[in-house]
Amino acid sequence: MPPLSSTPPSAASVACAPALFAFVRDAMARHASLPLPGHGDTLTRWRHLSDIAAEDVCGIKVLEAHYDALAILSELGAPERALDGALLHAVWAAEPPDARLEFTPGVDGIGSLNGIKAWCSGADLVDAALVTAHIGESRVLVQVMRAAPGIEVLPGHWQAVGMSRVESGRLQFRDVAAVQVGAAGDYLARPGFWHGGGGIAACWFGAATAIAETLRRHPRAAHNPHAMAHLGAIDMALSAAASLLRETAAAIDHDPDAPHATAITRVRSVVERTATEVIDRVGRALGPGPLCEDGAHALRCADLTTFLRQSHAERDWAELGVAAQARDITWQL
Repeated sequence: MPPLSSTPPSAASVACAPALFAFVRDAMARHASLPLPGHGDTLTRWRHLSDIAAEDVCGIKVLEAHYDALAILSELGAPERALDGALLHAVWAAEPPDARLEFTPGVDGIGSLNGIKAWCSGADLVDAALVTAHIGESRVLVQVMRAAPGIEVLPGHWQAVGMSRVESGRLQFRDVAAVQVGAAGDYLARPGFWHGGGGIAACWFGAATAIAETLRRHPRAAHNPHAMAHLGAIDMALSAAASLLRETAAAIDHDPDAPHATAITRVRSVVERTATEVIDRVGRALGPGPLCEDGAHALRCADLTTFLRQSHAERDWAELGVAAQARDITWQL
């Protein structure tokens, strides 16, 4: 896998979202890498993701993808030079029917990308990206440098209020240099594809705990029995979600070659429901005040609400139902 030329972050990137850029770079300086999932310390990895999410939801949206990209490169046997931890990476793998990239391999190992990629989160911030593309009917993963000639932002596709600081619109690729990572199909076939999904749940959990802290620390809450009831319900939900995250991380480390697809789907669904409940209960307990007067809390609620829609919702619940129906042994202690 030959190297692609890299450039430092552009001045334009820093100008677009200076506070977010600074937060991300500071976090990278503190944690150049995280333990890889399935290598015996998955829970520590998820705890770091959760802690970062509690600080900044948009920050973890960028950083989770970066750490996931490093894990993917490692799992697919990319050479050391491709694992440059100083480069901020993204993973752009969404495949809507109206946006498709074609990859043409080159004789020197560097091929070219043409087409449109949707949901390019952090496109104004990152240095490099792992991108899914197609060679005919086969899906491949390629690494591309964001500053490579031929990449153009398609305006008007990112109108978000929540997650507004993480530009996630569409990019046009015209003969953009890229290097294939792994063989066709490897990106989805590896067990780490599912393990990474558990990391997203850890991010949702961390953000939800920060929202819950607004209620726990609010001076009016202790004198309001209804607020205390909501806080008690939040404590039950977050404690149960934390236990399931720990259990799932342990299962991955015990059998890292298994995808644990049902377990990951379950923990994502439980944490998504828990986070949604936290947002609702904190609002019911405290009214509109924090949403209107506490900028950090209001932003966190808006960002997490958007982030949670990365869940597949009822589609995942249906998969859990099918899996439960097929088991001979269901729910036991």
